[in-house]
Amino acid sequence: MRIVIAGGHGQIALRLERLLAGRGDEVAGIIRRPGQAGALLAAGAEPVVCDLETASVEDVARHLKGADAVVFAAGAGPGSGAQRKQTVDHAAAVLFADAAEKAGVPRYLIVSSMGADPNAPEGADPVFTAYLRAKGAADEDVRSRSRLDWTVLRPGRLTDDPGTGRVALAERTGRGDVTRDDVAATLAALLDEPRTAGRTLELIGGTEPVTDAVRAMATA
Repeated sequence: MRIVIAGGHGQIALRLERLLAGRGDEVAGIIRRPGQAGALLAAGAEPVVCDLETASVEDVARHLKGADAVVFAAGAGPGSGAQRKQTVDHAAAVLFADAAEKAGVPRYLIVSSMGADPNAPEGADPVFTAYLRAKGAADEDVRSRSRLDWTVLRPGRLTDDPGTGRVALAERTGRGDVTRDDVAATLAALLDEPRTAGRTLELIGGTEPVTDAVRAMATA
């Protein structure tokens, strides 16, 4: 497959790029800055410089032509304010979906967050509330699109521990941690399983091998 990943320099994206390139897929990662290209090349991915906060749908669609699937793994990141949660975590995800439709790419995976909700209640951290609302609004937009075979993946609290290859994947898992390695492995397995289209799935560490967990969701 040819797969294009938004947020190609992110921690999950780089792991996913290495997995996909290692198994023989053609992978491109969209990045904001040319200086990030080296990390993508080292992961086996083609770097594509395109700022999703300023690009047009037509600009992005040109980069998606010929892709079999796209993955939105971009995020404003820690230290960013509420405004960038809106422009990246929400607006860029919507732009990427618009571009996928325009380019005729059927498969769209989006990395969301457990607790994402456009109506998330105010919490102690207003920026985190803005993040959950932005992610939730992006999820709702993507799920409204009949022209995309979308899957929304909502991981729990992310860690940098080594992956175990074992997860819990379900519409509701309850709170928990999950390694970035295992999130990337789950995304790779979801790309292989078109029957998971139309599902919103939570992901935490667990006991089931990743491929078995994805297969179970595909047939549930």
